[in-house]
Amino acid sequence: MGRRPQVDHEELARLSARGWSNADLAAHFGVTESGILQAKRSAGLSKPMTDHSAAIPWKLARLHSQSGPATNLRNLSAAAQGRAVPKEKINTALRWARRLVDNGLDIAYDQDQGFHEIEAPEGSHIARVLRSAQEKLD
Repeated sequence: MGRRPQVDHEELARLSARGWSNADLAAHFGVTESGILQAKRSAGLSKPMTDHSAAIPWKLARLHSQSGPATNLRNLSAAAQGRAVPKEKINTALRWARRLVDNGLDIAYDQDQGFHEIEAPEGSHIARVLRSAQEKLD
């Protein structure tokens, strides 16, 4: 079994800064594009991935993953993590979340029914998600 190719992080940083594509970098270092992405993460050259698990704590069925509530929750989560979200998308998400909170509602999810509105319990999920986004946006 051969030894795995090593990607020199300094050279990777230098070539990336020059605008080399991942495909070009992979060919240069003799690894796959996936290997380049891993090396970039390891070298601190890529942005950390956005984690939406706090905003979407459920395992979504594929058919619900692109629904309005899922999209709004992801946009609020991205904003809370300091990511740029297009103005019209964050405004839509904020209006949706404020409507729920202002009406004493929360969001719930199950695989069969999908997302649905419920009476907000103490410590509402949607209120927490909205508050996190607002804190970062303000």
